Amino acid sequence: MVVVLTVICACSALVLAYANKDTKAPREYQLLKYVEAPSIKAVLTNYDNDPIKDRVVLKIGKDKKGRPLNKNIFLAKKGGAIVGLAYDAAGMGHEGPIDVMVGVDTKGTVTGISIMTNSETPGLGSRVAEPAFTKQFKGMTLSDNLTLSAKGGKIDAVSGATVSSKGVVKAVRKALEMFPKVKKEVG
Repeated sequence: MVVVLTVICACSALVLAYANKDTKAPREYQLLKYVEAPSIKAVLTNYDNDPIKDRVVLKIGKDKKGRPLNKNIFLAKKGGAIVGLAYDAAGMGHEGPIDVMVGVDTKGTVTGISIMTNSETPGLGSRVAEPAFTKQFKGMTLSDNLTLSAKGGKIDAVSGATVSSKGVVKAVRKALEMFPKVKKEVG
């Protein structure tokens, strides 16, 4: 019985490994098309190219296991010149990570943010994805007081969702802190 169970488990693991490898590209395409593309369109304006086709993959460091970490940078161009960038950042909400797509012009000013994924409580923490909250970030820079108004900043938290609001603010701040390196790499 042990031998039969071992053979079944080994075969299952082998099949799953091949299925994971063979479906990696289609899964990445689905993520780009259905999650990131709508967010890119929401945060970038006034461009005449396809930011998904013109994306650049930057190596931003290594994870805890020493594997390289890559980040997709979506370039918005007008007449061949870069007019904006979009890339994701994450902050921790009450129930888990909140993935935010941040659009930035060439001077480092936020053109918009879009919440891509979150696991916050529906009707409460998930309200950070509503335009009433996300529009507050437009026009902000890293030198602005990018904190919640309760701490003296310029961002009004969603009522009853302070932790979620802090997570989004932290994600936007991370994206803006990364901007000089990203701008230097993409030219």
